[in-house]
Amino acid sequence: MDGLRWLLLFFGALVIAGVYLYSRRDKTKAENDPTDHKRVEPTLQREQLASESESGEDAGVQAPAENVPQKIVTLRLVAREKKAFNGEDLVLSMRGIGLRHGKFGIFHRYDGNDETRTIFSAASLVEPGSFDLANIKDQQIPGISLFLVLPGPVDGVESFDMMMAAARAISQSLGGELLDESGSTLSIQRERYLREEIIQFQHSILVA
Repeated sequence: MDGLRWLLLFFGALVIAGVYLYSRRDKTKAENDPTDHKRVEPTLQREQLASESESGEDAGVQAPAENVPQKIVTLRLVAREKKAFNGEDLVLSMRGIGLRHGKFGIFHRYDGNDETRTIFSAASLVEPGSFDLANIKDQQIPGISLFLVLPGPVDGVESFDMMMAAARAISQSLGGELLDESGSTLSIQRERYLREEIIQFQHSILVA
């Protein structure tokens, strides 16, 4: 259960970091442009994740061993020109490429039908990060954060390529823009660098 608790807290830290950077960029823009409309700043309650882990509701998740190093790779897909995606269109696009709504109310790409083997996930950039499917038709979502945690159920480079393919498919479908974890446009050079980092990370685990 300790391993599971760390995994849940790890997930919380990831989403918090992603949405913090996104909201910080919007805050800066708002300060420079007083006419810019206010956007909700997404957050994720760490206490809620910790509570869920202690309750034993997620006991079926196979948490990695605590002594194994981990690496998070994050991308963001946002609507162009500071606009927003229609919630229903976004959900249909994610489902159309095989992502499934699941744990924490976000979308996941699983290894087959085993929901304990998550390859990568997609969270909303709207507080609190989950997708309210009951009211999705009325929602406007500025973007999503796609992320994977290594080591995972499949090879790291393969996982990254799957996440990139999914991000590009959604981007092309909805006319979005791909960003890296810092909020900069995701260039070919940056994509290559991320892939090289994953290769080096996997090599470091093998030789450790």
